[in-house]
Amino acid sequence: MWLPVLALVTIQTQFDGGSLGRIEKVSETHFRLGVKGDKDQDGRNRQANWYYFRVDGASGKELTLDIVDLPGEYNYKANEGAITKDTPPVISYDGSHWRHVESFEYDPAEPKLRLRVKPEGSRFWIAHVAPYTNETLARLRHEIEGNPEFREEKIGKSVGGRDLVLWTIGRGHRKKTVWLMFRQHSWETGSSWAGEGAVRELLANAALRRDVTWKIIPLCDPDGVARGGVRFNLNGYDLNRNWDVVDAVKMPEITAERGAVKRWLDQGGRVDLFLSLHNTETVEYLEGPPAGHRELARRFYELLVERTTFFPSRELSFASETTTAGMKGRMTVIQGLYKDWKLPGFLMEQRISYNGKLKRLPLPEDRMRFGAELARAVHTLVSAP
Repeated sequence: MWLPVLALVTIQTQFDGGSLGRIEKVSETHFRLGVKGDKDQDGRNRQANWYYFRVDGASGKELTLDIVDLPGEYNYKANEGAITKDTPPVISYDGSHWRHVESFEYDPAEPKLRLRVKPEGSRFWIAHVAPYTNETLARLRHEIEGNPEFREEKIGKSVGGRDLVLWTIGRGHRKKTVWLMFRQHSWETGSSWAGEGAVRELLANAALRRDVTWKIIPLCDPDGVARGGVRFNLNGYDLNRNWDVVDAVKMPEITAERGAVKRWLDQGGRVDLFLSLHNTETVEYLEGPPAGHRELARRFYELLVERTTFFPSRELSFASETTTAGMKGRMTVIQGLYKDWKLPGFLMEQRISYNGKLKRLPLPEDRMRFGAELARAVHTLVSAP
């Protein structure tokens, strides 16, 4: 008797940004997939905020995929993990267009996130949020590099030897200057989607360049993005916690970024606003510098609420002098910039969970829309008399 040969379901991560820890096959259609996570230089502060994998050979098979190994630690405090019922993953059948998985259950006891997938094809990709890789950024750069309003400067190398770049949008002398920083933490892909939206808007809208120069650090951790990391560079250092440390070997990324700001200031440049954009799972907020610039912060917050899809979960707040008193290497970028130069630095967190203005979970097109809104709002802010 002849029997058909059934294709085996396989799980793959050998591509840009792919990441999983252990893969346990419970049955032909049931897998337990561990989140690899990331630890700092001391083996602490495990972050389990990123997974990205491809499933092959799935045609006609309803699959159960358990996302496990979720507990971690943040600022030295243990937690049950950032992946919960509020953070369903996204799925794609072409690696480019993403939507959220609809059938899932969260079990807080283990904890685990169970996905039930009825595949529309034999191959699909799943990720915590829609990926934005080094390849994605390279495609954007290739598209805009011929624009006379765009310039790129290489400001250093990552631990892994990848280029760290600074983009400038706008030509000639400008009275005002805005710095935008994206992707200090590699899992926070919404930051990059918003960054692309901002860049496209700045190049399309000449009015935004008329009186403002825009300095943009588009991707702060290319090594982390390539390897599917979460929060730390290849040496285990948090790129948004060590702005009170100068170490070009252990943290060349921070050294390059700080150096770019310093050179600009030493040349007589001004910084009217500095913003670093981040993602979290369930909270959204704007944080201002440790001291000073209170009126600027208030107007910025109000513009964001009024004119963008920013949906804050708390009121405007201001950073303390450091995240962890008594410990070196614990200052965020805005804390470090204020300590060194008293700059008006801001940090924004955007949730990946339900957005009350959108009335749904955000996707890349929403982040790009926000990036354009952000550019316009910032221009209004710094252009005001």
